[in-house]
Amino acid sequence: MRIGSYSLKNRIILAPMAGITDLPFRRLCAHYGAGLTVSEMMSTNPQVWHTEKSKLRLAHHQDVGINAVQIAGCDPKEMAEAAQVNVKYGAEIIDINMGCPAKKVNRKMAGSALLQYPDLVQQILNAVVSAVNVPVTLKIRTGWDKDNRNCLEIAKIAEQAGIQALTIHGRTKACKFEGNAEYESIKAVKQAISIPVIANGDIDSAQKAKFVLDYTGADAIMIGRGTLGNPWIFREIENALESNSIETEPSLDNKFAVILQHVQALHQFYGVEKGCRIARKHVAWYLNGIQPDSVFRQTFNVITDPKEQLFALEEFFNLVQA
Repeated sequence: MRIGSYSLKNRIILAPMAGITDLPFRRLCAHYGAGLTVSEMMSTNPQVWHTEKSKLRLAHHQDVGINAVQIAGCDPKEMAEAAQVNVKYGAEIIDINMGCPAKKVNRKMAGSALLQYPDLVQQILNAVVSAVNVPVTLKIRTGWDKDNRNCLEIAKIAEQAGIQALTIHGRTKACKFEGNAEYESIKAVKQAISIPVIANGDIDSAQKAKFVLDYTGADAIMIGRGTLGNPWIFREIENALESNSIETEPSLDNKFAVILQHVQALHQFYGVEKGCRIARKHVAWYLNGIQPDSVFRQTFNVITDPKEQLFALEEFFNLVQA
């Protein structure tokens, strides 16, 4: 799988997710085999480019591999400038967000709201591709709603504009994350264009990954929600795709060690207050896949000291294994 001049180590990509795909999580997913990890969405508003929040989102480390940064906005000139700023800060791939269904993004006519305006899509893509000398990719949905699926039209616009790879989440904007992903739409796009197509939506196992690749003919897959509390899914899928072998799920000991390392990394990356706060949601996702415990979660969610968080986790893990 290639994106422009870059060769990915495999066909399994971590989706950009706001508030989730920070540097600690991207490093963890890369360690477990993600062929590419995409940063959290960066605003094209120049007033926020130099804020602490933006600096954290731009943070990168060589352990993660290729530095792919996603931008979102609706003004072609601002999008082009944002792409240039991110390349200056080290972005090696620029990804354009036209797939996010969140109201706060769509209200600004960004994300999947743009699918309603193919002419504006074309202007944005042309502006960004012309502004930078790194590969530009695009993430979309199948359309605005079920009566207005226009992913084929947008895909052809993207190809003509010089987009190097196209990711399609198999739902419309109106569907948000409800219902089943429309893999037939992804298949139709793959058959219609020559640039790499990346399939996204409802991929939560090695078996599902193989099915989606085989059915759609896509060049790669992108996983979002399936990675939450489950970073080792990349290793499972990679083994299934590359050697047709079944990866044994990590032992509880190994999982607990990963959780503790992840929480420590969050503390170090964000600092005490924010690190503890962000750790809570990741711990909840991890425990959902191991042993859900609402009482422990309530206890854990009020802890504001990093050392106490780690101690509480170790105590809980000891009880689970007792």
